[in-house]
Amino acid sequence: MTRRESPVVHIVDDDEDLRQSLVFLLKSVGIVALTYPDAASFLAEFDPGEPGVVIVDVRMPGLSGFQLQERLIRREYPAPVIFCSAHGDISLSVRAMRAGAVDFLEKPYEAQRMLEIVQAQLAEAERAFAAQANRRRVEERLRSLTPRERDVLRLVIDGLSRQLIARRLGASVKTVDVHRAGIKAKTGAETLGALVRDILSFRISV
Repeated sequence: MTRRESPVVHIVDDDEDLRQSLVFLLKSVGIVALTYPDAASFLAEFDPGEPGVVIVDVRMPGLSGFQLQERLIRREYPAPVIFCSAHGDISLSVRAMRAGAVDFLEKPYEAQRMLEIVQAQLAEAERAFAAQANRRRVEERLRSLTPRERDVLRLVIDGLSRQLIARRLGASVKTVDVHRAGIKAKTGAETLGALVRDILSFRISV
C-alpha cells in the first residue's frame, strides 16, 4: 500500500452532510481527509501504520466514539483523537480528555477553530508516529538478544559498572565486555548509554 507523505485526517461521523462539509473545509487548506459513516467502517479500512488524526462523533450507530477510542488505545494507535458532538456537555468532555482525546468540540463547530486544532494535531501525529516507529525498532532489535545479554543489559540500565555486573553474574569482566559488545552490535546502538536512554524513554521492558 502506498502511503501519503503527510498525515491524513479520518472523519468518523454518521452525518453525511457534516462529513462532506468538513472534507471541503480541510481540502481548502490542502489537508487530505477520508470519511467513514461509522466506527466499524473506519476500523475495517484505515491503515494503522499511516500517520493520521481522527475526528469522531460521540454518538453513532453501532460503536460509539468512546468505544472506538478504546479500541484504538488497545491497538496502540497513536493518532490524536478529536471528539465532536451535538450533545456536548462537561461530563462528556471530561470523559473524552481523561481517555486521551486532544480536544472536544460541540456541533456546529467554528470552522477556523477546527482548522487550528487539526493543523496543530497533524504536526503532533507526525511526532507520535515517528516515536512509535522508533520504539518498535528498538523492541525488534532487543528481541535478538540472548538471555545472558538481557541480564547484562538490565544491570547496565540499573547503573552498575562492568566490574559490579561481573560480580553480580559470577563472570569475568572480559566476559561482560563481550556481552556488552554483542548488545551494541545486535541493537545497532552507537553507545549503550544511548540504548538505555531509548529503553527508558519508551518504557520498554527488557
